Amino acid sequence: MGSAIKAYFEKGRAAKLRVFSPMFDEDEIPVKMLFRKENEMPPIERKALSMARGRTLDVGAGAGCHSLVLQQRGTDVTAIDISPLAVETMKLRGVKEVRQQDFFEVDECFDTILMLMNGIGIVGRLQRMPLFFRLLDRILAPGGQLLCDSSDICYVFENEDGEMEFPEGDGYYGELTYQMQYGDVKGETFPWLYIDDETLRVCAEACGYQVEVVQRGKHYDYLARITKKR
Repeated sequence: MGSAIKAYFEKGRAAKLRVFSPMFDEDEIPVKMLFRKENEMPPIERKALSMARGRTLDVGAGAGCHSLVLQQRGTDVTAIDISPLAVETMKLRGVKEVRQQDFFEVDECFDTILMLMNGIGIVGRLQRMPLFFRLLDRILAPGGQLLCDSSDICYVFENEDGEMEFPEGDGYYGELTYQMQYGDVKGETFPWLYIDDETLRVCAEACGYQVEVVQRGKHYDYLARITKKR
């Protein structure tokens, strides 16, 4: 993805950013979408940005579109991404505070943590949710919030009779594996998690957090606000 972001920034266009998964046909991410302006963002993302307050962490910031909106509003925002090319591009685009960093290595406190474009997917597997919440214990400031969007992808497994036929095995149906390719650059295979809001609520409550679904989208997607139980 970093290679695609850098190419689009430098040339104003980019080849296909191809996405592979054993569960689906080959897909592609329109690279231009990663550079969208606020008025081009879906309602769920605009709602999340309107709720950001205090010192804010933009996780998996990509080309920095969300950080730039918040920065223009005067919000103290830090953007992180694991891709050095994405980080380089964000700096050139004018994001003031950018770091090449894995979310699970963050060791500072923030009032708002943003995980948009299904950013919570970086958890990877349902069994890693307790690890995720233990990290929040350390980096979410008192009274802080985490804003994330995700999707319930149960519709993918609906048959012609309207019944759900989930994959065989013990895993959660929202646990996927992806690989991306841009030109000749092929990334490593990585796990990704789509989590329905009820499962997210159960995982959160088991770890001392609560989930409020702030807004729902048109296609099984939703925006959640996660806070520590009082």
